[in-house]
Amino acid sequence: MTSETEHGYLVLADISGYTSYLAKVELDHAHEILTDLLAVIVDQFKQALTISKLEGDAVFANINETGMPNGERLLELIETTYFKFRQRRDASQRATTCTCRACQSIPSLDLKFFVHHGDYIVQNISGIRELVGSDVNLIHRLTKNHVAEATNWRAYILFTQTAFDCIRLPLEGLHVQNESYEHLGEIPTLSLDIHPRFDKMLKNQRVVILPEETDYRLEWDFDAPPHIVWDWLTDVKRRSQSMGENGHWTSITRPNGRSGVGAINHCAHGKGLSEETILDWHPFDYVTCHSVDTGNENRMMYLLSPLGDGGRTHLELRIKLFSPKPLWLGRIFMKLMFAKEKPFEHWFNTTNEMIKANK
Repeated sequence: MTSETEHGYLVLADISGYTSYLAKVELDHAHEILTDLLAVIVDQFKQALTISKLEGDAVFANINETGMPNGERLLELIETTYFKFRQRRDASQRATTCTCRACQSIPSLDLKFFVHHGDYIVQNISGIRELVGSDVNLIHRLTKNHVAEATNWRAYILFTQTAFDCIRLPLEGLHVQNESYEHLGEIPTLSLDIHPRFDKMLKNQRVVILPEETDYRLEWDFDAPPHIVWDWLTDVKRRSQSMGENGHWTSITRPNGRSGVGAINHCAHGKGLSEETILDWHPFDYVTCHSVDTGNENRMMYLLSPLGDGGRTHLELRIKLFSPKPLWLGRIFMKLMFAKEKPFEHWFNTTNEMIKANK
């Protein structure tokens, strides 16, 4: 048995409407549907979080604060989890030919998230892992709140003020209210309707570089999970840190204060300056950007995939050249330059070393 206090994020994903759904439908099909939807949540969460417990229609997880130094990555994980949940829920509804009440009522199910940052103790008793502490009690009590009454939202992210302060993002459209619980007192919360974010992610055009369109391709393995590698590859401060003299990155435009589609970054390297525009953004999966640098114009796609148990990451870099022209000659010069100077190999190798040094 261990009883060392840890500090970090506590995250609870709770399927909305399941209690009333279960009371009205056939149990066998309802169980299959719930299992399928919970599996989607678990598959997404385990990319970065430690699954603490499955609690009926909810998934409880945590991550030590050192494992999630950038709070924006946590918000991206939650948004991606919701996106995958809705995709699976809606696809299941479209695909079913069953006329039972359980299958026909699938659209009534939705998803809420509760996020807190605090202290907890990880207990291991006879091989059973469990989190305990006042902050653990708090996040579970937060599932009983008055957000839906005040907003009519069916799917939302509820942050405690403590968690929101740790994430440090200028989010718009927040609903602010206090929740009161016996023994815990008044708890300031900030909630965000997640439906508009889903609609935006659904409408965003997919911009990918297909294998047959690729002019340059490189593969690399990192000794860290995808969410950590994603942070080092996309955060301008991390990129500047790992590139050193070869590139100083600054953020020029961040729509609504967030990284994502439409964000513009500049890189100063020597006497040159390149501008990068994010075209497609799927956290922990892939990002596509368009880069212009002194007569050179290309599109880059970084694809991430977990290796083994998810503790390591495989990266595939694809580059499509747009200029200089003629393109056939530009491709030759690009490949010769990359073969000689190896800029990406140096960047990825330094990044990997810095990741290991920061563990």
